[in-house]
Amino acid sequence: MAQIVGGIGSSHAPSIGSAWDKGLLQDPLWRPVFDGYAAARAWLAEQKPDLFVIVYNDHANRFFFDAYPTFALGVGDLHAQADEGYGKRDLPDLKGDPDFAWHIARSLVEDEFDPTICQEMTLDHGVLSFLPALADLAVPVIPLAVNVIQHPIPTARRLYRLGLALRRAIQTGPADRRVVVMGTGGLSHQLHGTQVGRFNAAWDNEFLDLLESDPERLAALPHRDWMERGGTEGVEMIMWLAMRGAMGPNPTRAFRNYQVPMTTGYGLLALNPDQVAVQPPST
Repeated sequence: MAQIVGGIGSSHAPSIGSAWDKGLLQDPLWRPVFDGYAAARAWLAEQKPDLFVIVYNDHANRFFFDAYPTFALGVGDLHAQADEGYGKRDLPDLKGDPDFAWHIARSLVEDEFDPTICQEMTLDHGVLSFLPALADLAVPVIPLAVNVIQHPIPTARRLYRLGLALRRAIQTGPADRRVVVMGTGGLSHQLHGTQVGRFNAAWDNEFLDLLESDPERLAALPHRDWMERGGTEGVEMIMWLAMRGAMGPNPTRAFRNYQVPMTTGYGLLALNPDQVAVQPPST
């Protein structure tokens, strides 16, 4: 049976991918960020993952506002890179794992989540901004997109419960897989309006603390609180709760990093999961 061997929460932003592509790993502005990814990459390699389940949001590159699903699961055997308007980056398309993805789809439905099933899923910077710095891109990926752009969006508690459902789905998987669950988005940032460029480092670090110690407290926060504290786009932070839910009640920290090189907080958190097994959902 499959085993969850780690969890990673990471910010995503086009600037991370741009800095990576330009080779700015030793640039004074970016070095603290990429040193963090290097440390987390070393830890991740020790876990020997052979599958990533990544909870992220699409930025109107796969879906658009005329039909934007709340949850969408990619079940294809290859996930192409989206062209976000500047041409495709020098990165490979990412392999999928259709058999395992279909198992997750069925398990989520049994657990009363109903994702849109995507035979084709193009991936944008919601995945590809941070992943090259963190992991071997040859590892297959199962992408799970969440609508955190067009309201109404799912609640923080819904994302936490999604993580619990993913934990059940993965641990009852049909094949021997070593799985790392990732949640990505944010941290605090605002991209428009009179407060464009706003971030809140104090809230970012409080969030990282609570994600480890008291995720239920975060899950109880309404969208308004997330946006007032972390900016309108900071509501993306709720996707980290899916990763945290998949880690079980008592995970331990492997690594944490937080930097503010530009107009957003960049966070990175790696967790060793609680290895207590869960029962499959009743049918």
